[in-house]
Amino acid sequence: MTAITTAAEATPGSGAGLGGPGEGAGGPAASGVRGPGSWRALLRPSFILPAIILLFALAWAVAPGVFASGSPTAQAGAALQAPSAEHWFGTDATGRDLYTRVVYGASQSLSAALIAVLVGLVFGSLIGVSAGAVGGRVDGVLMRLVDVLLAIPTLLLSLSIVILLGFGTANAAIAVGVTSVAVFARLSRSQVVSVRASEFVEAAYGSGGTFASVLWRHVLPNSLTPVIALAALQLGSAILQISTLGFLGYGAPPPTPEWGLLISEGRDYVATAWWLTTFPGLVVAIVVIATNRLSRAIGGGGER
Repeated sequence: MTAITTAAEATPGSGAGLGGPGEGAGGPAASGVRGPGSWRALLRPSFILPAIILLFALAWAVAPGVFASGSPTAQAGAALQAPSAEHWFGTDATGRDLYTRVVYGASQSLSAALIAVLVGLVFGSLIGVSAGAVGGRVDGVLMRLVDVLLAIPTLLLSLSIVILLGFGTANAAIAVGVTSVAVFARLSRSQVVSVRASEFVEAAYGSGGTFASVLWRHVLPNSLTPVIALAALQLGSAILQISTLGFLGYGAPPPTPEWGLLISEGRDYVATAWWLTTFPGLVVAIVVIATNRLSRAIGGGGER
C-alpha cells in the first residue's frame, strides 16, 4: 500500500525498545516529519479536489435531508423509471427514488467505514506502538500475531467475523475494522522503530527525558503522518469491503439504503434498468478514488 511503503520496515524482535539512546542509526528524515513547505503542498488540486469530494459525501451522510427531500423507503413514482428531471437516478423496482436512496445510503456506508477505520487505527496503533517502543520479546510476540492476521484473506476473515457476530451494518464495520488491525500495527511499529533511532530522540534522553515523556512528546508526534495517510487509504478500502458484504447479503438488511445493497438489488435488472447498478457503483468508485488520492496527497506531500 502507498502508506506502508513510506515507512522503513525493521525485523520484529530486533530492537531493545525505547529504552535509551544509541539504539540504531537514523535521523529525523526517517520519521516522516513534514516541513512547512510540504504542508503547503496540500493546497494543490491533488489534495483539494478529493477533499471536496469526500466532504460532499460526508455532508450526504450527516444531513441527507438537505440533499434529498423524499423518504428513502417510500414509493416516489412508477417502478423502473429511467433517469429524468424528476428522478435524477431513476426509480427502482418498487418505485423508490434511487437518488434519495443513494444519498441516504451515504450515512450507512460512510459511518460503517469510519467505524471500521477507527477500530483498525486504535487497536492496530496500540499493538504497533507497544511492539516498537518496548521491543524484545513483546515485539516478537505481537508481530507474530500480526503475521497470523495478515495470512488470512481479508474477505474470508471479515465474513467469518460477521457470521460470528451476526448480520448488520455495525457488525460488518467491526469485522472490516478487525481486518485492518494488522496493517496499522505494522506501519505504527515501523514508524516508532524508525523515529526512536533518530538523533533528536537520543538528545531527549541525554537531557533527562523519561521513557514516557520521550514517547509522548517526540516519538508519537513524529510517527503520525504515514499513519494518517494509511487511515485515509483504509477508509476507501473499508467502503469497498462494507459494500461487498452488503452486496453479498451480510450487511444491512433490506430496505436499508446501503450502497452495496443498492447494487445488489439492481443486478437482476442490468439489461432493462442499467441505472440501478450504475449510479450506486459510480458513487462508490468516485468516493473510493477520492480517498485514495487524498491518502497519496497526505503521504507524499501532494506532489502528484
